[in-house]
Amino acid sequence: MATHAHPKRTGLWDWLTTVDHKKIGILYLIAGGFFFLIGGLEALLMRIQLMYPNQEIFVGGSFNQLLTMHGTTMIFLAAMPIIFALMNAIVPLQIGARDVAFPFLNSLGFWLFFLGGLLLNLSWFLGGAPDAGWTAYLPLSGKNYSGMGVDFYVLGLQIAGIGTWIGGINFLVTIINMRAPGLTFMRLPMFTWSVFVTSALILFAFPAITVSLVLLMFDRLFGGAFFEPALGGNIVIWQHLFWVFGHPEVYILILPAFGVISEVIATFSKKRIFGYSAMVFATVLIGFLGFMVWVHHMFTVGLGPVANSLFSIATMLIAVPTGIKIFNWLFTMWGGQIRFTAANLWAVGFLPTFVIGGMTGVMLSVPPADYQFHDSYFVVAHFHYTIVGGMVFALFAGLHYWWPKMFGKILNETLGKIGFWFFFIGFHLTFFPQHFLGLMGMPRRVFTFLPNQGLELGNFISTIGAFSMTIGTLVFLYNVIVTATRGEKASNDPWDARTLEWTISSPAPEYNFAQTPLVRGLDAFWVEKMAGKKKMTPAEPLGEIHMPSPSILPFIMSLGLFIAGFGFMHHAYLIVIIGLGTTVVCMFLRSIYDDPGYHVHPDEEEVKA
Repeated sequence: MATHAHPKRTGLWDWLTTVDHKKIGILYLIAGGFFFLIGGLEALLMRIQLMYPNQEIFVGGSFNQLLTMHGTTMIFLAAMPIIFALMNAIVPLQIGARDVAFPFLNSLGFWLFFLGGLLLNLSWFLGGAPDAGWTAYLPLSGKNYSGMGVDFYVLGLQIAGIGTWIGGINFLVTIINMRAPGLTFMRLPMFTWSVFVTSALILFAFPAITVSLVLLMFDRLFGGAFFEPALGGNIVIWQHLFWVFGHPEVYILILPAFGVISEVIATFSKKRIFGYSAMVFATVLIGFLGFMVWVHHMFTVGLGPVANSLFSIATMLIAVPTGIKIFNWLFTMWGGQIRFTAANLWAVGFLPTFVIGGMTGVMLSVPPADYQFHDSYFVVAHFHYTIVGGMVFALFAGLHYWWPKMFGKILNETLGKIGFWFFFIGFHLTFFPQHFLGLMGMPRRVFTFLPNQGLELGNFISTIGAFSMTIGTLVFLYNVIVTATRGEKASNDPWDARTLEWTISSPAPEYNFAQTPLVRGLDAFWVEKMAGKKKMTPAEPLGEIHMPSPSILPFIMSLGLFIAGFGFMHHAYLIVIIGLGTTVVCMFLRSIYDDPGYHVHPDEEEVKA
C-alpha cells in the first residue's frame, strides 16, 4: 500500500475538503443528478397540467415558476455539472496527468456552483421562484413585473457562473500544460478535444451573462436604469448580452456530448474514429461559429434584413461541420465489430435523434420561416431534440461507459438497456408531436389550451411520453443502487478500450498514474495493445508523487458569497459585509499560507497490479 506523509481524512469532512479531481467529479455528478431530478419533476408537473384542455392544477404564476425553474435548472444546474463531472473524472486520466492544473480552484468552482444553485432553488420556500422564463427577458424580469424570485435568479446564477468560469480556465490550462510526454494535440482523445474547445467557449461566453446579470441586479436592487426605456435604458441590450452567452452555451453543452459519442462508438465498433483530423477541425469550427449566430434567436426583434441574412447564413454554415461528425460516426461503425452495450445503445440512439434536432435547426435559421415558428411549440420540440436528444443521451452513454472507471463497478447491462428503451421511446413520444402542435399554432409558455382546436391528442401523447422518460430515469437510479450494493467489480479495461484512462485500475488510485505514461500515437493504449503489450511504457522512474493538500477554504469562500447573496436581496448590508468579509479573509489566508502538499510513494506490487 502507498505511504502517506499527510493524515488521511474520511467521511463528510473528506468530501468537504477534497481537491482530488475524481472526488470533485463525483460531487458534480451527485449535485447535478439532484438538480436533474428537480428539473425533471418540474417538467413532469407542467406536462400533467397540459395533459387535457382547461385543466387548473398549475395555472398562471405557478406554471410560470415551474417553466422558469425547469429551464434554468436543467441548463445551468443539471446539464453543465454532469458535463463537469465527466470532465473532472476523465480528462486528467485521458491525458496522463495526476490532477488538474489548479486543484484548489477546482474545488472552489464546484462549491460556487452548488451553493449558487442552492440559493436559486431556495426561492421556492422564500417568497416564490422566478417567473420570467429561463431567458429572463426584460421587461418581464424587471422589478415592475416580477417578484423576488428574479433576485434569486440574478444572484444565484452569478455565483454559480463564477464557478463554471473558473472550471473552464482550469481545464484549458490542464490540457495545454499537463499532457503526458508524446501526447501531442493531434493525438488527444476526441473527448479531451471537445472539452478543450468547450473550455475556451466558457472562457469567452460566461463574462457576457455575468455582465448582463450584474446590470439587471443594479436595476432591480439599486435603482439602476440599464434596461428601463423610460429612463434611457434599452431592453434589447439584454437579449444581445443573453444570447451572446446563450448560443455558445448550446455548444458548451453539445460539444462534450460529441466527444462522448466519439469515444463510445469507436470503442464499441472496435475501430479508430473515422476521419480523426476532420473531427478535430469540425469541433474547432463549430466552437468558432457558435459565437457568430446569436442573432438567430432575435430574428423577430426587427434588426433588419441585412442582419437577419448574415446571421441566417452563419447558422446554416454550422450544419457543415456537424454533418461531418454525423457521417464520420456512421463510417466508424461501418464494417466495425459493433457491440450493442447499454452505452452504445445511448450513442446509436443519439444519432437519428440529434439529426432531427439539427434539421429543424436549419429550418429555424431561415428568417421568414422563423417568423412563423417563433415562440411556438415547434421551437420547444427543436430545442429538446437538440439538448435532450443530443446532450442527455450522450451523458447517459458516457455514464454507462465510464462508470467502471469512476466507481470500480459496471452498471447492470440489462437494467441499462431497459432504462434506455423507456427513455428513448418516451422522449420521441413527448417531443415529436410538439413539432405539429407548434405548426398548428400552439404557443409555448402557456399553461392551458382550449378544446376542439386539434391540440388534445398531441398534448396527451406528449404527457404519456414524459411519464415514460420518468420511468427510464428511475430505472437508471435503481441500476445505480443495485450496482453499488451487488454490482460486478470492474477490471482495468472492461470494454477493451483505446485510451489512457483504461490503463490504470478501476477506480483510479489517488495519484492516477504511478509513472507518467509515454504516448506513442493516437489511441495510446490501443497502440500498445497492437504491439503486444498489456500496459504503457513509463516515461519516468518510479518515485514519490507530490499531491496537493485538502482544504476547507473553497467551501467557506463559497459559503461567504452565498450569505452575501441573501444580504443583497434584503438590503441587509451587515450580512453582505459578513459574507464578503468571510470570502476575503479566506482569500487572504490562502495567499499567505503556502501549501506544501504531501507525498505518496506507490510500492512495486501496486504498480504491477
